[in-house]
Amino acid sequence: MTQQPVSSPRRAVPQSASRGKRPVRGGPAGGRPPGPLARLGRQADVRNLSLLGVLAILVAVGGVTEPDAFLAGSNLQLVLTQASIIGVVTVGMTFVIAGGGIDLSVGAIVALASVWATTVATQEYGFTGILFTAVVVGVGCGLVNGVLVAYGGMVPFIATLAMLASARGLALQITDGRTQIVTVDAVLDLGAPGAYVLGIPPLVLVFGAVTVLGWLLLNRTTFGRRTLAVGGNAEAARLAGIDIRRQRLYLYVLSGLCCGIAAFLLIVLSGSGQNTNGNLYELDAIAAVIIGGTLLTGGRGTIVGSVLGVLIFTTITNIFALNNLQSDVQQIAKGAIIVAAVLLQHRTLRRTGGV
Repeated sequence: MTQQPVSSPRRAVPQSASRGKRPVRGGPAGGRPPGPLARLGRQADVRNLSLLGVLAILVAVGGVTEPDAFLAGSNLQLVLTQASIIGVVTVGMTFVIAGGGIDLSVGAIVALASVWATTVATQEYGFTGILFTAVVVGVGCGLVNGVLVAYGGMVPFIATLAMLASARGLALQITDGRTQIVTVDAVLDLGAPGAYVLGIPPLVLVFGAVTVLGWLLLNRTTFGRRTLAVGGNAEAARLAGIDIRRQRLYLYVLSGLCCGIAAFLLIVLSGSGQNTNGNLYELDAIAAVIIGGTLLTGGRGTIVGSVLGVLIFTTITNIFALNNLQSDVQQIAKGAIIVAAVLLQHRTLRRTGGV
């Protein structure tokens, strides 16, 4: 009996070819099952669609309970305008949390930047002086936070909590508890209906620009990839050649920059500077980031989800105000949404193997 050669064409054919090259069921065309990142991508799309669904339900509720007031163009402009200020803060918070940190000082930084930019001495420099001061104060506070966390080795919770107390105290000292009225017409005119572009308030346009830039920075640049790498596994990021201390410093500076921009928008909206500005902004921003899908442990962030979270919370606040409902019920509703979002995150982590 003649032995079949080892180089027989039949034996040279791969096993997958002998079975008609059928891919693994449920996998991509290459025959490999979808990896954890692909599963997370699909879940992110589903989560954003779910958030859009929640927002649509809230709009429907507002339209049914107070159709004349809620669906009025002026009210929708108000909702978007109010969402713009906390939305800009939330974009910066998304980067910090995605990078594995936390920033409890954003509200206090907004307050400090707003009162520093509306002092009589600052207003003498007009529009440019107010804008420049608000941005510089925000960036300066973010720089201090970044240095304490990245190079001082302080826990982000403690460092930013200290900044919260210090910034609030300094804001109170500057104002002496009084409201500082803005007298610069160029600033006040930005909040007037005459400055609207195609019916869109300038503050909303700024929010849109910050959102687009934030999305591009997080999803289309090396900076964004380094942010997620540091948040996902700092030690692995260090071994890969990323300067994790410098990256964390940049994240807090970026958060401070967003706070400075938000402070200027708040000045335009209110026409004043107060030491109570930005009250509880840190909680609203963190809540919006959480329900948007950014992991509290870092390593994953979504600007789109965070913006949808801001719109959901702002819409809830508006509906409660129009229906004359108690603010405590509103806070309970927000708390329930946060708990549900965190539980959903834990479930997602278990299904994706802890990624």
